[in-house]
Amino acid sequence: MKKFFAMILSCALLVTLAACGSMNSTSSEKSTGSQTREQSSQPSEEFSTAFSTSEGTPDTTPESMPEPEPGANALVIYFSWSGNTETIAGEIASQTGADTFQLEPATAYSTDYNTVLDEAQAEQRADARPEIVGSIENFDSYDVIYLGFPNWWGDMPMILYSFLDDYDLSGKTIAPFVSSGGSGFSDALSAIASAEPGATITDGLSLSSSASQTPGGAVADWLADIGFAE
Repeated sequence: MKKFFAMILSCALLVTLAACGSMNSTSSEKSTGSQTREQSSQPSEEFSTAFSTSEGTPDTTPESMPEPEPGANALVIYFSWSGNTETIAGEIASQTGADTFQLEPATAYSTDYNTVLDEAQAEQRADARPEIVGSIENFDSYDVIYLGFPNWWGDMPMILYSFLDDYDLSGKTIAPFVSSGGSGFSDALSAIASAEPGATITDGLSLSSSASQTPGGAVADWLADIGFAE
């Protein structure tokens, strides 16, 4: 009988010890999991290092390279109302290194399309010579003149005639370019030749309003055709 009770006590003790061991194991797992979550909520060593390096890295952007010297013997002269001719002029200057001069009237044209059409027609009927703001320095030093304008009522804007009256292009080469709705140069090339009989006039570049938005390829081809490609 004593042996029977002893066996029961032994079994109860074993069950109690097993339960305690299980509780200790569970408590240890919970403690480990809690530590892992705390560590993951902090920046990792790799992140902190990368952040510090980024903040401390000096600016390695190369210094601005000096712009190339402009073409000493070439000048882009243009008048632009809508911006199309100006875009072409800028592309020519970019590809050739030429200087630029914008023809601006002392009395500005209207910014309204219909109104400026009336103004242009009135100037043509009056054979007007709008005054040009400013003057071109060292004009005699230029051998090549890229001359640009929009086609206004089948002709150059009258400010171009002001320029041709004010400056002698004898002995220079004129490379004309025009932006238009589809009329091209109309009679403008003849007018230039008549105003500057002592100048050499190359083939012209004519671009539509849409083509003048991205004139790079057309300008490059034209410059190659007339022998002025860089």
